[in-house]
Amino acid sequence: MTAVDINAVKSQSEVQFRRKRLFAFGLPALVLVYFTYIFFAFDVSSLMQRANMDNARTLTSDIWSHKVHVTRNNRNGEIAYAVEGERKGAYPEGARPDWVSGTDIITVDLGGGTIVRFLPDNRTEVDVPGFGLIEARAEGRVVTTNLPQGLPDWINASDRRVAITTAEGRISLTGSKTEVFNYFTGWELFWFTLDSPYHGVGLGMILFGEEVDPTRGNIQGAISDFWHNKMWRHKDVAWAIGETILMAFLGTMGAAIVALPLAFMAAKRFTPVMLLRASARRLFDFVRGVDALIWTVVLARAFGPGPLTGALAILVTDTGTFGKTFSEALENVDGKQIEGVTSTGAKPLQGYRFGVIPQVVPVLLAQVLYFLESNTRSATIIGAITGGGIGLMLTQAIQTQKDWEEVAYYIILIIVMVMFMDWLSGWLRRKLIGTKDG
Repeated sequence: MTAVDINAVKSQSEVQFRRKRLFAFGLPALVLVYFTYIFFAFDVSSLMQRANMDNARTLTSDIWSHKVHVTRNNRNGEIAYAVEGERKGAYPEGARPDWVSGTDIITVDLGGGTIVRFLPDNRTEVDVPGFGLIEARAEGRVVTTNLPQGLPDWINASDRRVAITTAEGRISLTGSKTEVFNYFTGWELFWFTLDSPYHGVGLGMILFGEEVDPTRGNIQGAISDFWHNKMWRHKDVAWAIGETILMAFLGTMGAAIVALPLAFMAAKRFTPVMLLRASARRLFDFVRGVDALIWTVVLARAFGPGPLTGALAILVTDTGTFGKTFSEALENVDGKQIEGVTSTGAKPLQGYRFGVIPQVVPVLLAQVLYFLESNTRSATIIGAITGGGIGLMLTQAIQTQKDWEEVAYYIILIIVMVMFMDWLSGWLRRKLIGTKDG
């Protein structure tokens, strides 16, 4: 090598090293700049200041537990007992939890030594170990207490409301009512409500024991009471799951049916007229360029809310996607098979049917089945907007911010539904196409 060649190699090496150094330092710097932009653009500091960890802990605990309300109406002195404070979970008349005792003075034992007493004249005593006896009285809209200045974090007090949160439960006092919340693990009344004769009855007794309800058999009665559970609404949930799956199925299959003939118009091999071909392709770009959620809002204005509107939104969006993928598959078909069918005297439509469709069916089915699985998830969100399916029930449960165990229940069902659709689409692919999933 000459000196000129050596210098050229050195120059090229130096350029390569500079590029690598620039990439090694430039990429982390670019990532740092990006995260800095996110920090200020999304106002992360204000978001952290607004975060309420107490509310987060309360809502999180509601996912795996339930609370029983003991409520005294300070206007008439009536006391009610209900799971989650709902009428559907109210204890029958004359019944109450076993940790509540007394007649004139109602004593609520929250456990851990924490005792709440409902006294006459709208007076309440809360005995908290390590803190002392808290006395409160509701007088009109005002709540007077013996609380000193400088309260701990677990007590919030004003002249209108007092809230006491302990490890065992919560107590809320206002002028209108006094509530005690006692927390327990598990999803109470998931199987049977308190008014069902099967509540608290073991599975063995239901299957093999004597009749619990003389008017009906144990198995029949238990299934009926579970299915019509007013707290958890298993019947409504099952119907909503079916609506969600049906929404995804109708939208996906309808899009495939509409997109297939349009795909022939968009394929250069079958449509030599450029204007017609370009029009079909621009139509695909238009319908798939707008997200399904936007189509949901537009169609809901036109047709009103309902599962059918959600299915139409999926149909419109997937028509564009299927049209593009189907047309690309049609461009790559083997012309010899078409010629072979045509040589037998088949008409053009018959040539398409027997010479083209068998070649693209595996690709078409794989795309359709994949989108069927994906649209099952999308139908949940779309249902929240159009007012149908499990998405609506999930949205309603989240908005109330009261029964987060129902939110967890719906999310678990959605995950199970998606897993089932994933298994089903894989099984159908193996049966119809002959491929094997890894």
